[in-house]
Order: sequence, then structure tokens, then C-alpha cells
Amino acid sequence: MRAAFYDTPGPAKSVLRVLDLERPEPGPGQVRVRVALSAINPGDMFMRLNSTPQDFQRVGEHTGRIPHQDGTGTIDAVGAGVDPSRVGERVWIWMAGAGHPWGTAAEWTVVPSEQAVVLPDGISDELGACLGIPAMTAHWCLHADGSPRDRTVLVAAGAGAVGHYAIELGRVAGARIVTTVSGPEKAKLARAAGADLVVNYRDADAAQQILDGAGPVDRIIEVSLNDNAELDLAVAGPGATIVTYAAQPDDPALPVFRLMWSNLVLRFALFLTEPRDALLRAAAEITAALREGALTPLPVHSFSLDDVAAAHEAVENGILGKAVLDLR
Repeated sequence: MRAAFYDTPGPAKSVLRVLDLERPEPGPGQVRVRVALSAINPGDMFMRLNSTPQDFQRVGEHTGRIPHQDGTGTIDAVGAGVDPSRVGERVWIWMAGAGHPWGTAAEWTVVPSEQAVVLPDGISDELGACLGIPAMTAHWCLHADGSPRDRTVLVAAGAGAVGHYAIELGRVAGARIVTTVSGPEKAKLARAAGADLVVNYRDADAAQQILDGAGPVDRIIEVSLNDNAELDLAVAGPGATIVTYAAQPDDPALPVFRLMWSNLVLRFALFLTEPRDALLRAAAEITAALREGALTPLPVHSFSLDDVAAAHEAVENGILGKAVLDLR
């Protein structure tokens, strides 16, 4: 099979290549998926740039990694202990490359059976492929501190992938959603996703717009605590929770006394170490939302497998929407 591969950390064009590798066989509890689309996340950039020799594993005659965690495809083989009737199911895949080298940037991948979730009829490969880490992260941020029903939730970067699904899954869960964006094109995407209030965080009166339009917020789903701490503190209600799911190069200097004064809760969320039961619950509830027609895709930008380096660079350059590799 053809697969993207790297065996040393570095820039996309320097380290990513396409190899012919032996097709993997599913082990006990696993399924093999013929990949249709492989979605790319910022975390894939981090792994490519920061992998150490200890992170690489044997793949046939090579030692390294096939990138990407998310995708869609069709199950074509199952391992011991998996119902053979799963063969032929169209599925969306989450956390494919966690703990082993078989990511989704290949014609085939193998994953634990529960990480290949049946796609409801009528759901496109594009929508299914782009769920994975963004939608699962959004679900955890929304639910880690209890149901968000009847709560006001501020979603930073509502036109980003996590922000997009936080808006949509928040609406499904009964929350009132406020979101911040940086311009009119992103505001249009956030409104289409169902945000009740959209504010440009660059406006000098952004905090006042939020307070006037929604009042103090109960929860904040944050992508850049360094940059947004002042805005978050200005709009957080007493006892609010700030959930941050991304890290910046510099550690934030936290205004501890102001956090204490409002009895705020600061939670750090990492999808890869989320409790297993929460992951499985998220996968089930995301799939239920798909069946209800409550989830929509962001703009999708398709690249061939041979253009994997260009796809990574597009993500690094802040492409609006999702980059995917088309392996159909």
C-alpha cells in the first residue's frame, strides 16, 4: 500500500515522503479500514516537529510513523474477537495513530474496533473524516464539568475546527453559545454553525458586547489562554470554568488573584489522555448528532497523498477549514 511516512522530526517538505509499505493486518480487537479521506489537525504538525526516536515504531522494513489520527473509510477485515459482520461498514475514525505507527495517511490503517464508528447513512466522507480530534475535544470541553444545558458558553475561535463543533455540539446539549472570531468570513461560518452571538475579539469593546448580548458566561472553551486571558476574565461569571485545550510556545502568566476573586476554575483538556469512558461517550453522542443532522462540515480542502507536505503547510499557514488527503 502507499502511505505517507516520516522517520525524523522536521519541516514537512524535508521529512514527509510517500512509501510503498506492506498492508497491515488487524490484531485482536482491531479492524482494518480502507481509508477514503485522511484529515489533518494541528496536533499532527506538533508530532511531526517534535517526535523523538523513542516515538517511532517498526513499520515493515522501516522505523517511523504514518501520520494523522482522523479519517473515514470502509472496514475490509477484522481481527479476533470482532464481529465479522463489521466488514463493509463505512466508518469515521478517531485516534488512529495513538500508541502505534498506523495513522490514516495511508491506503489502509488498523484501529481498535470501537475507534471505527459507523457513519450514518447520507453522511459524507468529508464530514466524517473531519470529526475525530476536533469534535471529540469539543465534546470533552463541553461536558467535562457536567452538562452545559441552560449554561452560557463562550467558544473562542468559533471558525476553527474545535470551535465549530463546540458550537454545534453545545447547541445539541442545550447551551447558549457565544463565540469570538477575527473577521467577517469567520463570523459567517460561526453563525452558520448556530452561534447565538458572534463577536470580533479584535473590537476594543468585545467584552462589553458579550456582556450586553449574553451576560456573564458560565464556561469558556479556550484555544489561546495567553492571548485571551483578559477577555475571558472580563466576561466570566462567578464560579465560571475556563477549559483550555491548546498550548502556546510560552507559558501564560496567570492573574492568579483575579482568578481567585471570582472563584474561577481553570481546566486543561487533552484529548489523547481523556478518560476512556468519556471518549466512548463522545463518539456515541457525536454519531447521534450526525443522525439528527446537527453537525455540518467546515470548508474542506483536498490534497492527494503525493501532496501531503503541501497539505501540512496549508494547515501551518492557517487555512480556513480542514485539509484532507483523498485516498479514494
